[in-house]
Amino acid sequence: MPDQVAALRQPADTANADALTAEVAALIVQALNLEIAAADIAPDQPLYGEGLGLDSIDILEIALVVSKRYGVQLRADSEENGRIFGSLRQLVEYITAHRTK
Repeated sequence: MPDQVAALRQPADTANADALTAEVAALIVQALNLEIAAADIAPDQPLYGEGLGLDSIDILEIALVVSKRYGVQLRADSEENGRIFGSLRQLVEYITAHRTK
């Protein structure tokens, strides 16, 4: 029975993750005034450097808007930042695990 319950919950969890991914992508595009559509940001595409091509100032701006929007505490000196901002998917996973809003 628990396997059946888990199977029923999984599509909703996936739908929620997909919705949050789209929302965060749109937030990034808006915050940085990017000239691409949010849907064009692949979830596993690197955000920093190659990939989306963001620099450290862009990442700080994203950290600020994510913090305000989701209540996630991000620190500039955190050793986890490379992982957190590695891709849109990793950022969304971090938000999901640490959001307060």
